[in-house]
Amino acid sequence: MAAAPGTVGVVGGGRMGAGIAQSFATAGSAVVVVESGKEAAAAALERVATGLRRAAERGRLEEPAERVLARVTAVTAVDDLPAGADLVVEAVPEDPALKARLLAAAEKAVGEAAVLATNTSSLSVTELGTALARPERFLGMHFFNPVPASALVELVVAGRTADDTVRTALEWVRALGKKDVVVRDSPGFASSRLGVALGLEAIRMVEEGVAEPEAIDAAMSLGYKHPMGPLRLTDLVGLDVRLAIAEYLHDTLGERFAPPELLREKVARGELGRKTGRGFYTWED
Repeated sequence: MAAAPGTVGVVGGGRMGAGIAQSFATAGSAVVVVESGKEAAAAALERVATGLRRAAERGRLEEPAERVLARVTAVTAVDDLPAGADLVVEAVPEDPALKARLLAAAEKAVGEAAVLATNTSSLSVTELGTALARPERFLGMHFFNPVPASALVELVVAGRTADDTVRTALEWVRALGKKDVVVRDSPGFASSRLGVALGLEAIRMVEEGVAEPEAIDAAMSLGYKHPMGPLRLTDLVGLDVRLAIAEYLHDTLGERFAPPELLREKVARGELGRKTGRGFYTWED
């Protein structure tokens, strides 16, 4: 079986970043999570701890949760990433300038052999790579929520990504027990482009009064064997995240990705899905 990287840095400790940290720590990696400020760093560690406790309760850990958690630490600055890190995954919000700045800072903090990856779900990996001195050691590693339970990692090959970087990333994905798909860098890649198209059409159907969210989701789950419907998935991803991706795809691919007004209204009201307790569904977590 492929070996997990010895040391992994994760820049961003939200739900996605914490899930990535949990997955690598479970596979045996030492993980350093970067979050801005002591409170945010502590919250990131608590997210990882909560995820590990739930995994243990479901019988999905081969060792005690406390032992896995001991492999995870949190720091408050990218400069504090370990110089010997094998991999750094950036997992911050879909803001190109923010991502580029943090990736460039991470590249300076670690050794020349380290692989850098962005967890973006739609932005151009090639453009993000222009901020780096070593773009050949950079690619997209698009994880899916919830990361520990998701089987897929979409590897996005940028214009200057080296072949050996892709090979190494493939080994690490398999060490996590996940499946990979490899795609060429293009707007939305494969997963977001198709997933957003379906999700936006489902939102338009709600907007037009075609059916209630539960009915639309049941049609896709029962009729097409999707594990969950597009509206429930939108709630899990976050309506704000889906809107940001849709706006980017609208700008790059045209009118077929124009965000429905209902999506904009819900985001403006703070109805962002599971993380706020309300989106197309009401959530209790």
